[in-house]
Amino acid sequence: MSQNHTDYTSRFAIDPAAAAAMGTDELRHNFHIEDLFQPGRVSLTYTHYDRMIVGGAMPAGAPLRLEAIKPTGTKGFLERRELIAVNIGGAGTIEAGGQLHELQVRDMLYLGMGTQDVSFASVDKAAPAKFYLLSAPAHQTFPSRLIRIGDARRLDLGSKEACNERSIFQFIHADGARTCQLVVGMTQLAPGSIWNTMPCHVHDRRMEAYLYFDLPEAARVFHFMGEPDETRHIVMRNEEAVLSPGWSIHSGAGTSSYAFIWAMAGDNVDYTDVDPVAMEDLR
Repeated sequence: MSQNHTDYTSRFAIDPAAAAAMGTDELRHNFHIEDLFQPGRVSLTYTHYDRMIVGGAMPAGAPLRLEAIKPTGTKGFLERRELIAVNIGGAGTIEAGGQLHELQVRDMLYLGMGTQDVSFASVDKAAPAKFYLLSAPAHQTFPSRLIRIGDARRLDLGSKEACNERSIFQFIHADGARTCQLVVGMTQLAPGSIWNTMPCHVHDRRMEAYLYFDLPEAARVFHFMGEPDETRHIVMRNEEAVLSPGWSIHSGAGTSSYAFIWAMAGDNVDYTDVDPVAMEDLR
């Protein structure tokens, strides 16, 4: 029998003028998310950026149920929402609507609005699964779909000279699984490369969240945020997430190579709908 071990917190939306006046602790309190993966727990952060929920589930014993939380105002978590779960840990399973899905590392499962009885489990308790959870409000139901990392659309970008050689894996795109507003993908930095999303951009029509992972214990990523002419940074450890409002840049440089999962929610799912920022405009 599954167990209900769910924790949640809320994050209110911050405007750019307020963020510009914040110190390190205030920035981390409002934009940084840690302790996503706790053994035997589902940890959720309800944000007021497009009502995105960012969370983690790490089943270490009995399966963990996906339970509704107070901010959603519904009896079931997916009653009026859609969800994407990406596994960054050991092999795991997700049971949803009476169907069992097996996820290896870096596989993703999309669950449409109205899906009931969702639970997470690990195949091997000694190597537990770590499900990164992303959810946004939905207006209609699209079919649930398992997308393995090998089936994602891959784009190889950057160069060794610019220290940003990387592979982008688009789980959600126009020719693949359909969603209401969730757009999720993963970027893998090549050995020796450290920069992501530089030159940077903003997209005021969509918020974004980053989860940095596959970082060595002592390594860090310096995540840059803020308006282009008023930038700030947050120091990230392995398996920590950061929120990026629509008005903010989102870019990072690490002390080693790493991977990160990016997720967006908002007015559209068009990857090209961005406002580029010229390097000379960064301050």
